[in-house]
Amino acid sequence: MKTKIRELRKERRISQEELAKALRVTRHTITSIENEKYTASLPLAYKISRFFGLPIEDIFDFSDVEDIDYDIF
Repeated sequence: MKTKIRELRKERRISQEELAKALRVTRHTITSIENEKYTASLPLAYKISRFFGLPIEDIFDFSDVEDIDYDIF
């Protein structure tokens, strides 16, 4: 999943290590999310959005998430 985390970090001059410490995750987790190798869990995405003071939708690109199939009901 694409994110704006790298851009937000750089704008605020925050290292991956600093962000990881603030979120209580490893630097590897931040690297993996930025490189689209790992999708943040909902609780982690929430923490990231709170850290940057932005809605989750402004940080994470959900355009590749499939729509709901309402026809099954």
